[in-house]
Amino acid sequence: MDEAFLDVTENKKDISLAVDIAKEIKLRIREQLNLIASAGVSYNKFLAKIASDYRKPNGLCTIHPEQALDFIARLPIESFWGVGPVTAKKMHLLGISNGLQLRKCSLEMLTAHFGKVGALYYECSRGIDERPVESIRIRKSIGCERTLEKDISTRSSVIIELYHVAVELIERLHRKEFKGNTLTLKIKFHDFNQITRSITQSQELTTLDLILPLAKELMKSVEYEQHPIRLIGLSVSNPKEEADDRHRAWEQLSFEFSDWD
Repeated sequence: MDEAFLDVTENKKDISLAVDIAKEIKLRIREQLNLIASAGVSYNKFLAKIASDYRKPNGLCTIHPEQALDFIARLPIESFWGVGPVTAKKMHLLGISNGLQLRKCSLEMLTAHFGKVGALYYECSRGIDERPVESIRIRKSIGCERTLEKDISTRSSVIIELYHVAVELIERLHRKEFKGNTLTLKIKFHDFNQITRSITQSQELTTLDLILPLAKELMKSVEYEQHPIRLIGLSVSNPKEEADDRHRAWEQLSFEFSDWD
């Protein structure tokens, strides 16, 4: 999915509240690109990204420093950076399903089970993230997603929403002249847990006739009747050009936080 992370480090416009900076950025995106954007405001990269996801597609969420630990404690483990389906399953087997349980784990235990990334899990669970924002952008995928007004759990509703997402994806692929062979389905459930499913084809995925049947096939493996869906996303990627699994665009701006809203 196309995303941008705006690291605000110097307040050249002398805007007193960080949340007002976020509002201005959202307004500029709407005026110049006719697009909506969610924004997250916090004191490090991890929390700002979590905040930006929290009220998609057009929300604004601020995580204050004094609120961070309580907020993190309630997060499902799947929301943490680098925790995909395989790692999440391993976490659950270790009795870790949320941020509070992760915080109770020692650094030694996490590094023993997850290697170097265990140290990042340890720090993020405590509201610490010293990773810098990198301004490198390499497009490896095109995607779109829809956050639904109401959670859905019937096949007819799911297929309708899947169709709308597929149509929007095709429009973006044509507009960006992007071609890829791998289709990925992203599902976020009512409890904010999320999963992804992917399939790779020999031919390039550029038409609705190719993408929609594949999306339906991927959806067959998703159990949503007892777990209502809150968000559906589709993306096309080109595995030949993927050097890693980072599909986000990080961009650095020059502002500084001087207060909290």
